[in-house]
Amino acid sequence: MGNSFHSSCYPKIIQGGMGVRISGWQLAKAVSSTGQLGVVSGVALDAVLARSLQLGDLSTDIRRALDAFPIPGMVDKVLKKYYISGGKKPNQPFAPTPIWSLDSSPESLELNVLGNFVEVFLAKEGHHNPVGINYMEKIQLPTPSSLYGALLAGVDVVIVGAGIPVYFPELIERLRQHDGVAIPIYMPGKSKEETGYYAFSPRKFLKDIKIDLALPAFLPVVSSHTLAEILHRKIGDKIDGFILEDHTAGGHNAHPRGRLQTTPQGEPIYGDRDQIQLETIKNLGKPFWLAGGYGSKQRLLQALEEGATGVQVGTAFAFCQESGLIANLKQEILQQILFKKVHTYTDIHLSPTGFPFKVVKLDDSLSEETIRREREPICDLGYLRHAYWNQNGTMGFRCPAEPMDKFLSKGGTVEAAIGRVCLCNALMANVGLEQIRPDGYREKHLVTAGHALTGLVHILEKYGVHYSASDVVREILQTASNGA
Repeated sequence: MGNSFHSSCYPKIIQGGMGVRISGWQLAKAVSSTGQLGVVSGVALDAVLARSLQLGDLSTDIRRALDAFPIPGMVDKVLKKYYISGGKKPNQPFAPTPIWSLDSSPESLELNVLGNFVEVFLAKEGHHNPVGINYMEKIQLPTPSSLYGALLAGVDVVIVGAGIPVYFPELIERLRQHDGVAIPIYMPGKSKEETGYYAFSPRKFLKDIKIDLALPAFLPVVSSHTLAEILHRKIGDKIDGFILEDHTAGGHNAHPRGRLQTTPQGEPIYGDRDQIQLETIKNLGKPFWLAGGYGSKQRLLQALEEGATGVQVGTAFAFCQESGLIANLKQEILQQILFKKVHTYTDIHLSPTGFPFKVVKLDDSLSEETIRREREPICDLGYLRHAYWNQNGTMGFRCPAEPMDKFLSKGGTVEAAIGRVCLCNALMANVGLEQIRPDGYREKHLVTAGHALTGLVHILEKYGVHYSASDVVREILQTASNGA
């Protein structure tokens, strides 16, 4: 594989790559330091870097990572544009970052390369264990430059979910050779022949610099054995293992197979067809990790007995000390767990992607209908936009959460927009990077978690509400080490 992630030391625990910087470098580093696989989220790291620099980088961690960046010239431009010594004023809006397009500027690409480099570099600092990065296949335009930045930092494992990442192995190989790439752009309702493409070339940054890059392991996240079979048939020799995630996991979930049925509360109903057939997965001959409610010692032991290599755990790590979720939200939710007042639900209308999305019900959050109605629709980050063909044959992008008139003018429908909210801005707010609008409105948060959230009560009773990532690892591995 070309890195330290291999069969002799596969981790029993893969920490989930969550949200926008919920699983930032601090959490990934803490988990990897225990010998398990820490994973940074690769979502919106250009905006995360830009806004973190505007907050002053008071710890100096970001600038230390930027000092280690191997390509000269790029860092100075980003610092000049975004860094504010001492941090911006509390009510001062963040300077905007460019929305992604087919002809993204060199400055946008450089910011994104650096954002991914910083997260992976800092996650790997101070230990010699593997670190992974998690991407959403549905967020496509940033992917090549994101991945290139992670490769420059020596990422060991690339994890990809929310789509069919059949092109990723070739993308990884070409980028580690510093070659240009062109990835297919997903277009809802369009055939493969009608697909557009997005090109990226590292050569415009490298010039005459020679940098050897290691080949990371590739782990696709799948929600069905059918998808695993398709990927294995097409790129099986390039896959190093599977992460099998069911509908109980936090964040985006797959649609139920067959005709959509809902509970009286409007949540999707999953049935037998949505169960992953483990025997089919075993026959593929690849290691696999089970995800969705496996954040306990009993569930890990069960997974091992079923033939899994280990488990992927998100929710238990999402609320630990090292996660990026802002402290007041973290403590509010943990107190709700202790008093058995926490409530999660699966919203089939909320996400602009069209996929069901797990939500933790909180006051003063976009999970509340009245709060949603207060927010003026705006799409100024644009990570979850959909591609479409204009009548003149050019590719455009639209978001069901943008202003309705704008969405309709781009060929969108009222039905597609009903109930959608801006996840991009809400997820930035979860980690203290919320935008402030000209009228003083602060973007509201929206927290996601899996069904395992209520199961955290045992960890809280044992370690307290300020439990650490190492506490989670210790608790989960206890039975495995004794009984596996």
